[in-house]
Amino acid sequence: MAEHFPNTRMRRMRRHAFTRDLMAENQLTPKDLIYPVFILEGKNQREAIESMPGVERLSIDLLIEEAKDLHALGIPAIALFPVTPSERKSECASEAFNPDGLAQQAVRALKAAVPEMGIITDVALDPFTSHGQDGLLNDEGYVLNDETIEVLIKQALSHAQAGADIVAPSDMMDGRIGAIRQALESHGYINTCIMAYSAKYASHYYGPFRDAVGSAGNIKGGNKKSYQMDPANSNEAVREIALDIAEGADMVMVKPGMPYLDIVRRCKDEFAVPTFAYQVSGEYAMHKAAFMQGWLDEETVILESLLAFKRAGADGILTYFAKQAAQILAREKE
Repeated sequence: MAEHFPNTRMRRMRRHAFTRDLMAENQLTPKDLIYPVFILEGKNQREAIESMPGVERLSIDLLIEEAKDLHALGIPAIALFPVTPSERKSECASEAFNPDGLAQQAVRALKAAVPEMGIITDVALDPFTSHGQDGLLNDEGYVLNDETIEVLIKQALSHAQAGADIVAPSDMMDGRIGAIRQALESHGYINTCIMAYSAKYASHYYGPFRDAVGSAGNIKGGNKKSYQMDPANSNEAVREIALDIAEGADMVMVKPGMPYLDIVRRCKDEFAVPTFAYQVSGEYAMHKAAFMQGWLDEETVILESLLAFKRAGADGILTYFAKQAAQILAREKE
């Protein structure tokens, strides 16, 4: 039956707060949030990241205290991103699978101190390569796919051995999900989840992140277009997602987030699998710049931006606003 005015007045249900609450189609809670953190070597060390105001690199001891605060706020998981000293970087990225590497140490320490906190580790080589690419290079500078996968397997296994709950391959090599899944199974890590960065675009929104992990200077103006996706493409993302699910991914990731919410929606509608999105460093930096200028209201815009991910179909959101958003939500409950 067609709806007509005045029998249908859409504003009737918007008049009162309680009716707005009753018909709200989506809700944001701290349980929807994952906090990405950057790890430094040393003790009692923290470094501000100039291009990401309010975000810091933390040594493991300070990271543990941060994890305790995040857990108390109801945030279920953190994602670890190590900062590798330049002298430990190499063309073969051997530091990536060092059992005593920074990420592996952090996983063990966090699991001992805050065992209930979910730990997600990044499986990619760019923080560990002297050239800043996500894989091994041939003589022409092309990223080798199958040879890179062999290193990614070693890296993922080292993370699982340290106690990571979720390994998250973000490298975009073809076939790496199946290879990592097989390796995890054969080594007895049958309950280690894989969060596949299935639709990771060759985006210019990653700049501040590369500053944060120290890979911006290594890549020296290069790009990752031979393995990350073309921002023009949507159907290709669906194919990538389907392949990763078939290879054994437990959940899939779309990155960046807000400029690619159409991909999140397509993923959820077409596959009905656990779907995550990353509100990346460039998105964070843009918001923070507007907040600092007084052009946008900080707290309301943070929550609105994150609710957009939920509306698009994301089950969870990696965001540098996670802690702040959880604090805002806690105050709203008071």
